[in-house]
Amino acid sequence: MPVHPTAILDPAARVAPDADVGPYCVVGAEVEIGPRTRLMAHVYLEGPAWIGEDNLLFPYSSIGVASQDLKYRGERAETRIGDRNRIREFVTIHRGTVTGRSQTTIGDRNYVMAYAHVAHDCLVGNDTILSHGTTLGGHVDVDDFATLGGYAGIHQFCRVGKYAFIGGFSACTKDVLPYSKTVGNRAMIYGLNSIGLIRRGFQTDTVRKLKSAYRYLLVSKLNTSRALDRIDADASIDCPEVRYLVAFIRGAKRGVVIKRATRRTGESSSDE
Repeated sequence: MPVHPTAILDPAARVAPDADVGPYCVVGAEVEIGPRTRLMAHVYLEGPAWIGEDNLLFPYSSIGVASQDLKYRGERAETRIGDRNRIREFVTIHRGTVTGRSQTTIGDRNYVMAYAHVAHDCLVGNDTILSHGTTLGGHVDVDDFATLGGYAGIHQFCRVGKYAFIGGFSACTKDVLPYSKTVGNRAMIYGLNSIGLIRRGFQTDTVRKLKSAYRYLLVSKLNTSRALDRIDADASIDCPEVRYLVAFIRGAKRGVVIKRATRRTGESSSDE
């Protein structure tokens, strides 16, 4: 186990033999670090925390420290991070709280850029990008392949759907639709993220069906409930991705970002 002589490891920490703990890192009690994970320098880890395989933690990142929730009184809660994540400089990831799921969880192959913050009880899926300065309030769920632009802020208890793209400096106070382009303060929807989906390998027919579903939601002038009913009834656009979109909206507790913006002005439009 390559541990730099300036690093501090609690005796109750468990570090894989081929993990790499760099200069001035601090690894607390009940921290488990998996094979080939590298802590570059000045990384601070506090347990209970589990970090999987092949992760790369850049200098001054801080993982597993106590929540900033004012109700938190030191109750036992955890942090879990999967495999092959890149966590850049000055990222902060706080452990969960007993008023939430008692665990903050990050999946696999995520890229968390410098100064991003993942608050207590968040659930981040796989293959996401949290750009520079992104902030997730407590209890936020970010699903697979979502991309959050620089300094985007997600309100506590909100969800971000699969393959969503959120523009930089956006403020999202409702759930962000899967497959969408969502931008602004307050955030508005700019339609389907067609280019992003094609780059991710989505079939042309699937993109066409999602576009049709979005037309019901954004262009038809139906209210959301009736638009969802029309999507359900339209057999020509039935596919797993459209069914996921419908289920996501119906499962929203804070509402969804469905206020549309014009491409030319960025202003709200209710008549397109």
